[in-house]
Amino acid sequence: MKTVLDNLQSFLEKIDHYRDEVLFVFIKPCWPRRISPNQITYLRLIIGMALFALLFFFGIENKFLIIFLFCVGILTDLFDGSVARGLNKVTEFGTMLDPIADRILIIPIAVYGLLKLHKWLLLSLIIIEIIGALIALFHKSREKDVSPNIFGKTKMVLLSLVLAAILIFWPEAPAAFFIDVLWVAIVFAILSIFSRILDLNKKGFIENKIINKELNNL
Repeated sequence: MKTVLDNLQSFLEKIDHYRDEVLFVFIKPCWPRRISPNQITYLRLIIGMALFALLFFFGIENKFLIIFLFCVGILTDLFDGSVARGLNKVTEFGTMLDPIADRILIIPIAVYGLLKLHKWLLLSLIIIEIIGALIALFHKSREKDVSPNIFGKTKMVLLSLVLAAILIFWPEAPAAFFIDVLWVAIVFAILSIFSRILDLNKKGFIENKIINKELNNL
């Protein structure tokens, strides 16, 4: 099990590395230094909160506006980490803020697009995000420097692309393909949680002997 997980993790990390290398071609010479990676993440937070307010408080469902804001939010997720790595501005605060901003961007769109026809999928997504956040918080409490999880990154990419597609075709019901990909994203979220648990166990932070034994036997 660990070998399969390690191989998949290595493959995804290579893809993520190549993405960084492509973006670095633009970022390193051209990125305006006055715009910090954390400021990009703040923008995603603001967009996520704005989408929540527009959709659920003001009832504004202007398709162009919602898609535009969501796509800008996705772009901030594409760039903030690469900018931080490319300019050597990775910070502990930024690493902690990034997944929070991701969830604030994704959740209102997931609720908007899935609540009517796919309640169980939406509930599964929300529950797994809550569990993921709690595990990440526990991981952070045990280890100061926690690098981003590639399975979590992959989940975010899948969620972003599919939810953007759902918005484009809204109010038509999401195609079965999109729903299937969202379930795959949930699988990657579970892998992200499992990977963190394995890392915690490897470093001796899980003290329960039964759990420790089972994890070591995988």
